[in-house]
This record gives sequence, structure tokens and C-alpha cells, in this order.
Amino acid sequence: MRRLVLIPICFLALAVPVVVLASGAEGGFDGVVSSIESRYNVHAQRIPFLGLISFISHKATKGGVSGMHIAEIDDFHADVDGEELNRMVEQKLGSEWERVIRETSRKGNGQTLIYMHPEGSRMGLFVLDLDGQEMDVVQVSVDPNHLNESLSKYDHHHADSSVGDDHGNGESD
Repeated sequence: MRRLVLIPICFLALAVPVVVLASGAEGGFDGVVSSIESRYNVHAQRIPFLGLISFISHKATKGGVSGMHIAEIDDFHADVDGEELNRMVEQKLGSEWERVIRETSRKGNGQTLIYMHPEGSRMGLFVLDLDGQEMDVVQVSVDPNHLNESLSKYDHHHADSSVGDDHGNGESD
């Protein structure tokens, strides 16, 4: 009977360090946001009920958009080294994410990083945008086929593709 009592105690003793170590090695969206908060001594605002909003957007877009994660940091006054920020994001997202855009403003107070990775028939998008004193971090899963169909509604077709402008004189503005 004493042995049976030791089994749960041993399990608990082994599980606690595993849980503590695993939570310290946070990755993905939450890992990026936590690293930014820690490195730049800022606090990210998360949108309340985002899980519900994500569910509704999934239904409203007929599966086109799902898995939304959003964090906003206001009053971001720290100097940002673009290389350091890029490395931090890449480390926390993991090697399966590929950076497709990195833009830095001339004055250095703006950074935009966009990453993508395949999720089966879907595409994961991760966007970090620092504009002056505001940073937005967004992650979403999209269905590229559905997105392409939705965007094609807004495609403008010219009657004569050889004419490059609306004036009909072949010159561009």
C-alpha cells in the first residue's frame, strides 16, 4: 500500500521541474511578446475575448481567417536595434517560419517584420510593426485560396491592357 502512495508523489516531483522548464522556453507568438516586454521593459495590451473574436471571424470569412493573436504596445520609447529585434523574433518563432519582409524606416524609429509558414492547406502569417512609439504584433492563420478569391473581387481590369493610365495617352502620372 505504501508503494502506491509513492507513485503519485514521485510523478509530482518529476513533473514540477518539467513544467517550470517548459514554461521558461516559451516560443511562438507568446514567446515573441514576452521577449519584447522583457527586453524593452514595456507591457503589451492583449485584446479581451480574442478567442471569441477569432471564432466569429473564422465563421464570418467561411474559414478564410482563424487563429488570431494580437498584442499592442503603446508608449514604446526604447531604441530598437533592427538586427537584434529580427534575431529575437526568429529565435522565438522557430525555424519553420520564413521572413518575407523586413523594412526599416530611414530615421530608425520604424520596423516592420513579416513572417510566413505553411500550415497544411493554410498559411500562418506573423506581423510585427513598430511605428514611432506604437508596436503591434499580430499572428493569424489564413486560407490562401479563400483569400485570393476574396481579393479578386477588387481586382481592376482595364479594357485595353496596352494603355497604362486612366487618361488614355499612354503616359503615367
